[in-house]
Amino acid sequence: MATMYPITLEGLEKCQGVSKGKAIKYGKPFVELIAAYVEEHQIERPDDFVMKSVVNKSGDKVYIIQNTDKKVPLETIAKNKGWRMDEMLEEIETIAASGTRLNLDYAIDEMIDRSEQEEIMDYFKNCETSSLQVAQEELAEFNFTWEQLKIMRIKFLIKYGL
Repeated sequence: MATMYPITLEGLEKCQGVSKGKAIKYGKPFVELIAAYVEEHQIERPDDFVMKSVVNKSGDKVYIIQNTDKKVPLETIAKNKGWRMDEMLEEIETIAASGTRLNLDYAIDEMIDRSEQEEIMDYFKNCETSSLQVAQEELAEFNFTWEQLKIMRIKFLIKYGL
């Protein structure tokens, strides 16, 4: 719940360990509290990214999944689709937020050294918001790029948020 910020009972059911029955029986006060918190703190929720891609992009999704399975560099995937890197990462985040598990370790290992990966993962485990802007500000001493933080947030979603 702390990662996905469910604001509806349907969203609550997507959280690990929450069945439809539990959501119906116990969920209303949780989602009301979470919805108020999300609004008050202007939190970007993983489902917000899914909502942005209303158009069915199954072809792009399959292309990304197949190419990440083959460990094709993300820059190459983006270039082949005519996307900028930030657009590519938005697509990957949408895929991850929908529940598809991607192994991005090969790309992350090229972008960020292991100790920095651990630093970012520890940050996302303990932060109060999933905002990349806040993350960049709070981790300013490390000079992480937006792309580095974005791909690590995606890895965090894949590992802990689904």
